[in-house]
Amino acid sequence: MNEQEKEIWDFLHRHLQSVFARDVETYRATTSEALSLYEWFVTPHRQDGLDFHFFMIENGWAGTDAEFRYDLWEPRLQLYGETAVVSYTFMLSIVTESGIVHRQHNESRVLIKGENGWQIVHVHKSPSWQAPYAAVVSGQ
Repeated sequence: MNEQEKEIWDFLHRHLQSVFARDVETYRATTSEALSLYEWFVTPHRQDGLDFHFFMIENGWAGTDAEFRYDLWEPRLQLYGETAVVSYTFMLSIVTESGIVHRQHNESRVLIKGENGWQIVHVHKSPSWQAPYAAVVSGQ
């Protein structure tokens, strides 16, 4: 891994940690105000801007008031000048009263490097299991 790749992965971990640690200031610093995202488990529509996530972070949406960890499976970085695309399967493990629970999904994040350093500009999340699929039947 070269220095720029390490910088991007370190940035991403700082950003992700801010979400689950409820660190609004770091989230604000690492996320573009022009953020667009798809979160299949929230709504089937694109969300724009930061207000929704500020509300979610401030109210502990992820259930991470307890001990937690996250893992990135099969991480991939594609770098195109000042634009980076990272993709991976995200797994969140949370300690609950009834034991450890795991949640996972596939995730892609687009980062751009501007005068303030790297920022997340787009996120796309999808289920990490085969979604139901119904083939289109001709004539129906």
